[in-house]
This record gives sequence, C-alpha cells and structure tokens, in this order.
Amino acid sequence: MKSKTLSINEIAKLTNKSVKFVRREVASGNLKSSKKGNKILIEESDYLSWNKTKDKNYEEYLNSSDTTKSMKINKDKKKNDIVNWIDISKEMKEIDGWHNNKQIRDFNFIDLFTGAGGLSCGLTMAGMMPSGSAEIMEQAVETYKYNFSKIKGFNENVVVRDIKEEEVKNDIVESTKDKHIHLIAGGFPCQGFSMAGNRIVADPRNSLYLDMLEIVKRIKPEYILMENVEGLRSMMNGKIEEKIISDYERLGYKINVTVLNSADYGVAQVRRRVIFIGNRIGAKNYHPKPFLNEQEYVTVGDVLQKYLNMPEEKSINHIFTKSSQKMQEKLKLLPVGSSLYGNYSDAWKKVDWNKPSCTVKENHGGVNVHPINNRVMTPRELATLQSFPDDFIFQGSKKWQLVQIGNAVPCLLGKAIGLAILKSYDKWRKENE
Repeated sequence: MKSKTLSINEIAKLTNKSVKFVRREVASGNLKSSKKGNKILIEESDYLSWNKTKDKNYEEYLNSSDTTKSMKINKDKKKNDIVNWIDISKEMKEIDGWHNNKQIRDFNFIDLFTGAGGLSCGLTMAGMMPSGSAEIMEQAVETYKYNFSKIKGFNENVVVRDIKEEEVKNDIVESTKDKHIHLIAGGFPCQGFSMAGNRIVADPRNSLYLDMLEIVKRIKPEYILMENVEGLRSMMNGKIEEKIISDYERLGYKINVTVLNSADYGVAQVRRRVIFIGNRIGAKNYHPKPFLNEQEYVTVGDVLQKYLNMPEEKSINHIFTKSSQKMQEKLKLLPVGSSLYGNYSDAWKKVDWNKPSCTVKENHGGVNVHPINNRVMTPRELATLQSFPDDFIFQGSKKWQLVQIGNAVPCLLGKAIGLAILKSYDKWRKENE
C-alpha cells in the first residue's frame, strides 16, 4: 500500500506554522523530504515523527532566526542613519505632474525594473519626465505603455526587455544619448545576494544589481535612486548595504540611506522600504520629511468608501473574485487583523477600515480581505491602497493585474522622494549659478 505524502503548504496548514518555517525545517534536515519534479513531498510517517519536536524547533527558530537578528540590525542601522530631512508637504498638495503635464520640468529620469510604473508615476507626479524604462514582464510593459503614452512630450519606446542582455544596455544608453538624464531609479531584486570576501557572488538573481550599476556608470546621471525591501539592510549582516554604497561611491556618488514608511506620506497603507539616494555633483541628498503621524494617517475607509457599493466594472480593474457561500461566511467571521490561513500571516488578512492597510503583496494568490464586504479586494481597490491614480489602468488578466499592483512602489511615496530630489537639485543649481 502506497504511503501518503504531504506538501509543505499542507504541513504548514496542519500545524498552523508559517510556510517559511516548514521550508527551513526541510532545508535543515529536521523534516525529511523527497523531491518529485519541482515538488517537495514529505512522507506521512516522517511528518508524524517531526511533529513531536516541531514546537521546540519553532521556539528556537523564533529566538535565533534571521528575523530576530534582522530586526536588530535594521533598528541599529536606522538609528545611525545620516539623514537630511526636507519638508515637501506643501509641494505634495500643489504639484501633480501626472494630471497637469505643465508641471513637468526639464528633469529626465530612467526607471529600471519598472514594473507597472508605480515609482515612475510618483516621480512624474513630482514633476519629472519619464525618459527610459526596462521591464521584462510583458503585462507590466503593456500597462506602462498604456498609461505613460498619455503624458505630453513622452516619446519613449516602451518594449519588453531584459537589462541582463548587453544589447539592451546599449539600447538604453543610445536611446537616451540626446537627452540629459538627471536621474536613474530602480528597485533591483535582492533575493540572490551572497558574498565571498568583499565581492557580491554572481547569482543570476543579483546580477541585476550589477546591470543597473553598469548603466549608471555609462550614463552618469546627476542623481541615483534605489529602493528595496527593508530586509536588504540586514542581509549578510549589513555587508550588502555597505557594498552597494561603496560601489556607487567608487563611481563618484555620495549616498544617504534610510527606511521610509508610505503611510507617513499620505498612502493608506503601511509599507516600509529602504531608500538609497545619491548624487555625484556635490549636492546634499534629501529624504522627504514625514508629514503625517499615526493619528493623521489616511485610512482604508478614506480611500475605498467610493467603491463600497460599486458593482463590478472591469474597465477600471474593479473585478470581483468569485467565492462560495461557505467562503463568504468564513470571511464574514474573520476578525480584523487576522489572516484566513494561519500559515499565510502576511496574506488573506482582513484590514481595519479605520486604519491604513497592512502591506499590499502579491503572494500565494492571496490579497487583502475587505473589512465590510465579505470578499477579498478587487485589483482597483488594491491599486488605490497603493495610491495609484483612478485613471491608471492595468493591462492583462486579473492574475497579472494583482502581480503588478503587489510589486509596485506606492505612487505617493515615489512622489515624496521625487520632490526631495528636485529640492536638492534646485538648491545645488542656486548655489552654483
């Protein structure tokens, strides 16, 4: 008789532990497994044997895991950050280059790893002109092309391209040689970073960082902007961050770095990102000063009230997820702040109507649960939590819309950063006239 096998997800659900923990138990050998194709399978007998010791392993995982260590490193780093804050609250209200193209200035930027264009949209809102992009996801490129082609004066050739390819790098450099590129921005993937000595090991996933570095080296913009997950700060005990800063310093860029929370800038979502800002012209790097405190935060209800009783409207990405009556009852009974599935603590979570949302993510197919209607949120609602303009329309199927939205930088966070960079540039120009 063939023995029963279980998947990692099934074990996580059975034990009410995170998928990450179960994967680590498999990787360490504590939980025996076998591989069939791309699937990791665990014999029921091995699961039952491991189940007797899992709680002790879990306690050790919590006490000595990278998560605990990372939190300490991140906290220490933020405390020691040298940050030049600048007030951008007035400009946040008065400037919107996205809807008023007359407010777009002679300040051109290239956005690498563009995605759907959340950061690009924010920088355009601040008054910058998008002049180049690179993105490998076809659906995201279609979204970018659809929305940014409406900007007056926009003449970029938006195509699917992989910056790992030398001809793509050459094309980006050649296609912008007749423009003055003031800024290169990008949020490179960081999952593959590892180090040997003082060298970042050539992993296919982290080579994208080096590709961005090469493009900056060849174009030499006045400013660079990099954004990433907060956890990057603790990778390799902080050595990755140090290496990034030293690599750009060798190109002549002075770098300042800290973590910003999107809710501090009018986004109805708590989303923390590490933001590197640098320049090679001797200007002072500014980060946007937070202008909202927790009592003033924009809430889920503030931005989603207009969709509360709206019927499905696919033309604006307001697409409902079909769910059974049983699922609707589960969502109805789900407490605010809790996840429908214990092993997915960062997804399928019911948000609080009167607070900013938890981070919008694209993982496990799960999305934030609506606090009033017994359903998960639509792509349009999630895009609104990411502070995308109402007229920003996502292309592709619903699945790909969710991927694009979850991976995006909140537009208003991008706008605040863009305004801070422009203030740095204006002050430098005034001092050097």
